Amino acid sequence: MSDRDAAAPKTGQSGQSATGALIADQELSARLQQRVALVEERLRDAVANADALADSTSRHLVDAGGKRLRPLLTLLTAELGDAARPEVIDAAAVVELTHLATLYHDDVMDSAPLRRGAPAAHEVWGNSVAILTGDLLFARASVTVAGLGPDAVRQQAQTFERLCLGQLHETVGAGPDDDPIEHYLQVLSDKTGSLLATAARFGAQFAGCAREVVETVGRYGELIGIAFQLADDVIDLSESGQSTGKTPGTDLREHVVTLPVLLLRDLVADPQRRSDDDVDLLAAIEGDLSDDEALAGVVARLRAHAVLGQTQDLAKDYVRRAIGELEALPHGGVRAALEEFGSALVDRAS
Repeated sequence: MSDRDAAAPKTGQSGQSATGALIADQELSARLQQRVALVEERLRDAVANADALADSTSRHLVDAGGKRLRPLLTLLTAELGDAARPEVIDAAAVVELTHLATLYHDDVMDSAPLRRGAPAAHEVWGNSVAILTGDLLFARASVTVAGLGPDAVRQQAQTFERLCLGQLHETVGAGPDDDPIEHYLQVLSDKTGSLLATAARFGAQFAGCAREVVETVGRYGELIGIAFQLADDVIDLSESGQSTGKTPGTDLREHVVTLPVLLLRDLVADPQRRSDDDVDLLAAIEGDLSDDEALAGVVARLRAHAVLGQTQDLAKDYVRRAIGELEALPHGGVRAALEEFGSALVDRAS
């Protein structure tokens, strides 16, 4: 499982279509779009390199576009304070640089052929170059965050640690004494929730908000991150390759564990609940899915199974919990926008 960024906008204007889709307040949306453009400029400056090869590889995913959800969340939580502070733009750039770096690494580990509708970096330059480019972007994120002070450096380091732990635990899998579903949700919390939490915290923090506000939006971001990845588990089975830039069932083909598969395994393990069709479907999922027709058949069967709805329901539950955290914030346009932001991330999988 990678942090897949499914259904990235195809406008070529990173973040702009996402801003309009996620935030209904037109005035706020327009203001955030302008600031996303500043973050985009900061990103391009940050990845620029005098070395021609490093410059080309580092720009690969920046140029491919994307929703820029993490910097958008940083800019949105900054609206709770003084959003015009220049540190906010740097903070937004840091979280996106960190995210982009993980994508280079994830695509190598997952053997993903596409990223945001374009060939993954390892398909163009090979695994070693892709991994080293991810390292370069982590370095550029570190340089940028150093300008924000030692506390920001500490938070960035702690987030990086959680990203690595999430990947490690996903790679090794659940232990014999672990509940596989709880293990999976912790992986999502570390691999995706941690960075969205930092994105939300950075916005409020560098806009001068009180510590209580910073902590509140951090908890919100963590829960939204889990919901986002659960929604991606659904999208992998329900969206066409044209809208997501990836073939439906890519995770199944690569035997990447997702929640629908874990729920199906749990069902099959219970003789009182399982059916022969459940057992047959799980066997097909765990078999050879290199043939396109076989993969499409398994995707169609899993798409129609109850475990897909259960995954959607859990994603919505995490959104409800995230929105519940916002009750500590004052009512107003920013709080409403944060509620819309969370709901929209999951609604895309409905």
